[in-house]
Parts: sequence; C-alpha cells; structure tokens
Amino acid sequence: MCGQLAALRASLAAAGLGLGVAHVGEADPEPAGPAEAAAAASMPPMRRLEFLAGRRAARRALRAVGLECGEIPRSGRLPVFPPGRAASISHSAGIAVAVARAPGRDLPLGCDLELRPLPRGAARLVLHADEEALLGAGPAAWSVTELFSAKEAAWKALAGGPDGERRAGAWAWAGAGAGAGAGAGGSLRDLRARPDGDGLRVCLRAEPAHAVRVRMVRIEAGVFSCVVGWADGPE
Repeated sequence: MCGQLAALRASLAAAGLGLGVAHVGEADPEPAGPAEAAAAASMPPMRRLEFLAGRRAARRALRAVGLECGEIPRSGRLPVFPPGRAASISHSAGIAVAVARAPGRDLPLGCDLELRPLPRGAARLVLHADEEALLGAGPAAWSVTELFSAKEAAWKALAGGPDGERRAGAWAWAGAGAGAGAGAGGSLRDLRARPDGDGLRVCLRAEPAHAVRVRMVRIEAGVFSCVVGWADGPE
C-alpha cells in the first residue's frame, strides 16, 4: 500500500508537490519536540500514533521539496507550520500521507486518504442532485468513496487551507444524517464536482470560478485524492 502511494511521487513532483508517507507501526514513533509531545500526551494510544505518523509524513513531504521542518505544533486541531512551509495531512487505517508545496510555488494544498469504503447511501451527504451522474456506470464513473475523498481534498484547499486535520465531510457523515454542516461552517455538498480529464474539477458553489483540479488514485479498496493545481477557465 505504501508502495502504491510512493509511486505517485514523480507525478506530484512534476506538479511542484512533495509526497510523504508514514505508518503507525514504524519503530520509535517519538514526538519531534515538546509541543508535539504535549499534544500527543493527551490523546488515546491509537490517535497518538496517527498524530505522530501524520507529522512524520508532513516532514517527509516537505523534505521532498527541499525544505526541512522540526516539530509541527497545533492550534486546536490544526497543525501550525513554520513560515515558508505548508502541507496537507490525512490518515486512514494506520497510514498517514501528506502533500507539501515547493518553495515559491502558488499551489493549492489538499489531500485525503480513505481506505475504508463508504456505502452508496452516503452519497446524499456528499453530492447534490446535479452531481449524481458522477456515480453512473462505465469507465468515467466514480464511487462514493472516491467522490467523498476528492471533495475532502478540495475542501482543504478551497475552504480550510492546508490544515490537514479538519474533516469537513467526515464530520457530516459522522453526524448520522445531518446532511449539511461541518465543523468549519459548511459541508461537502457546498462543493460542486465536474469531470476534468482523468480527475475532477471542484469548486465552492458560492465561488464557481475558483476551482481546483483533483486527481484520485485507487489504493486497494480505498482511494487517495490530491489537489494537483488550480483549474483553468470557467466551469
């Protein structure tokens, strides 16, 4: 699984992005400094391992674009990066991934990893009626999990910035039918997705001209989604 993600490094590097991957089972998962240690100390054991894996993935992603980074503290649930450094973090089923921006590049940041498939019924929490055709049959169709993940990645880039830990769509899904509403003041239904080559063009419905391109890669039964740049032209 980590090998599948690592195989994306070359294509992301060509787009000015660095990829980092980490696993909760790595040896010596120690905090990188006192702020990380203090944050991790208050967490249950598995959450602590995920948190530290996410920080390792972020440092590896930054290193991939030539930037070193020490500890990454947090404000609330959001990671705080040193000036000139930014990354988006996601984790699922013990794997953490991060995508970082190369220095001097004006690139949106957002990634999402979903290794636990979502049921078809979750579509109502992710899609508006004008997006249901994306679930159709054929090679151009996407699963609910892929669409959820793509919108999660886009939300981080468009609405949340490179916070890496805010889970707008996950909040809505965990709300057992809340339908709309996310911790950051919106939901994935506030985004509109349209086909764009082998990926999706995703915009905020309130700002259709402001859109990102998202690429999804299937990872076993799940998916990794990453924002790979700003979308060109009108919707």
